[in-house]
Amino acid sequence: MKGTIAQFRSYGRGARLLMVNQFTINLGFYMLMPYLATHLAGPLGLAGWTVGLILGVRNFSQQGMFLIGGTLADRLGYKPMIIAGLVLRVAGFATLGLVSSVPALVAASAATGLAGALFNPATRAYLAVDAGERRVEAFALFNVFYQAGILLGPLVGMVLTGVDFRVTCLVAAGIFAVLSLVQIRALPARRGDGAGPGGAGPREEGPREGVLAQWRGILANRPFLLFSVAMIGSYVMTFQVYLALPLEVRRLGGEGAFGTAAVAVLFAVSGLSTIVFQTRVTAWCKARLEPGQALCRGLLAMGVAFVPPLVATAVPVPDAGPGRWLLAGGPAALSALLLAVGTMIAYPFEMDTIVRLSGDRLVATHYGLYNTVCGVGIALGNLLTGAALDAARSAGMSALPWAALFALGLGCTAAVYGLDRTGRLAPPARPTRARTVTA
Repeated sequence: MKGTIAQFRSYGRGARLLMVNQFTINLGFYMLMPYLATHLAGPLGLAGWTVGLILGVRNFSQQGMFLIGGTLADRLGYKPMIIAGLVLRVAGFATLGLVSSVPALVAASAATGLAGALFNPATRAYLAVDAGERRVEAFALFNVFYQAGILLGPLVGMVLTGVDFRVTCLVAAGIFAVLSLVQIRALPARRGDGAGPGGAGPREEGPREGVLAQWRGILANRPFLLFSVAMIGSYVMTFQVYLALPLEVRRLGGEGAFGTAAVAVLFAVSGLSTIVFQTRVTAWCKARLEPGQALCRGLLAMGVAFVPPLVATAVPVPDAGPGRWLLAGGPAALSALLLAVGTMIAYPFEMDTIVRLSGDRLVATHYGLYNTVCGVGIALGNLLTGAALDAARSAGMSALPWAALFALGLGCTAAVYGLDRTGRLAPPARPTRARTVTA
């Protein structure tokens, strides 16, 4: 932990502030969102389809608007988009706690999603620019703060929601309001594309490209698009900590106190392992592996994470007692740990690869499109995973979803390995400008 603190202090004010911001953003978000569905269906008495609509609007407004948010960040600067997203989330969270009509709830949910689309690409692009050659280490440390917020948020939310869900909403809104004020006062202005810390600096000569021309240029970046598609599976796999693994724990362990505690252990294993080991894992990988090799090993570890529950399906399920609890919780916890290890290995190099494939140009827009592609993939992947879980349960083939997820890990590894071996993960050559020589 001392090494992590020392590494944190070695970065400039902007990078340090962004890391603390991300912890606080996740703290505020995860203290509210896990309990929103229960609030909508319980005290407000909304139908299941309405709850699904409200939650779906949040996800769609965030994933669908990432490209817009990234584009605005590149054109207007990173700081304004970060502040705009935080302010919008203040309004969205406060509204969720104060209104009960469906149109207002839908609007508030859309606002919280759009907020994420504004500040997420800007934050990552800002960190990439501010960290410079230390991007990989910076993103590793960023992930520590990210996971710490995810780990602590639901615990705080559980306490506040025990008082009143409106209290949770207003406290979360207050956290984002304080963050907004801190950014306005303390976050240095920053632009990409070679701009200086004050938002001004040497930029490319000639007329500024239009948005459509910029998008066409990014869509023509074939290595970047192939990498985006190849990495979709990594997000589908890591999301199973929230979907397939908890469902499997509850299927075997029941819906009682044990099932609830075992699911909590999954989240604790994932978050705590990242907080403790992320910076060490990244340092080890950077000293011994090329970026493409690290990505492949991380993806392979994610695929192997589904071997324990796959093997467990061959074990007879005890009727009750410690044996059943061990079978329900043990393989799932090991799977969550291996997923965390895979993410620790791959994530910093993944974020760095996006910057390199962008050629250090329009970094936020590239992050925005990358998040949109992966977000669509997550939605489709979770739909297919859910269908596989239902089909496996109906047909008595409990190994099916785990075998499919293991195969997905192998496929992602092979795809990224192919991109690396063919040189497509190398940064593009920057065009050189002819200079006029005068005598």
